[in-house]
Amino acid sequence: MTDDRATLSDQATPADQAAAAGGAAEPGSHEFEVVSSETVYSGAILALRLDQVSMPGGRVVEREVIEHHGAVAVAAIDHDDNVVLINQYRHPIGARLLELPAGLLDLPDEDPLLAAQRELAEETGLAAREWSVLVDVVLSPGFTDEALRVYLARDLFETERPEPELEEADLEVVRMPVDAAVRAALAGEIVNATAVAGVLALAAARAGGAQLRPPDVPWPGQPTALLRRQAERKSED
Repeated sequence: MTDDRATLSDQATPADQAAAAGGAAEPGSHEFEVVSSETVYSGAILALRLDQVSMPGGRVVEREVIEHHGAVAVAAIDHDDNVVLINQYRHPIGARLLELPAGLLDLPDEDPLLAAQRELAEETGLAAREWSVLVDVVLSPGFTDEALRVYLARDLFETERPEPELEEADLEVVRMPVDAAVRAALAGEIVNATAVAGVLALAAARAGGAQLRPPDVPWPGQPTALLRRQAERKSED
């Protein structure tokens, strides 16, 4: 759809109509209404949606949106002040990356904390007695609703680890001093976005003496569109 065909003056807010007529709308006041929406692909871990969105001034333009599962990650700190990383093969870039233990929220109404505890056990064979929320991250809001929550886990102990499969059968567990992990992130040796965010957030929290949030604090930014879509599709089947 071209911009000319998508320009619908009757979809504009009064402030936008005033701006189009030569007036000035207050910055930050426009409501970006979705005029129409079409899902062109829906798969196991993502969907592609095309939205027609009203812009300031009255134009309606298309925006591509990748719906994705939410995710959790764990910055697990052992008794020697090492952060527990995994070295994992990532097929889209054809390389192994140093990452935090992490995984998708792929069940409706799944508790993010329970998911984080599960992923830590599955990928490292570890559990923790102390949990808190370290940082919430929206990964690439220009085109996807994907978001993740990074937890801080302390007072670690060994637990049962399920038999790994596929890429996880090749996981290498790496323990690195927190200061060394910070230097590795700043040197471009840790480039996974989740790991960089978690490691630097941990360093910043320590340096500033920040009070971390409790592990069960609400997560308003948790994406749910894909899970709702998949649940509706299953109910139809």
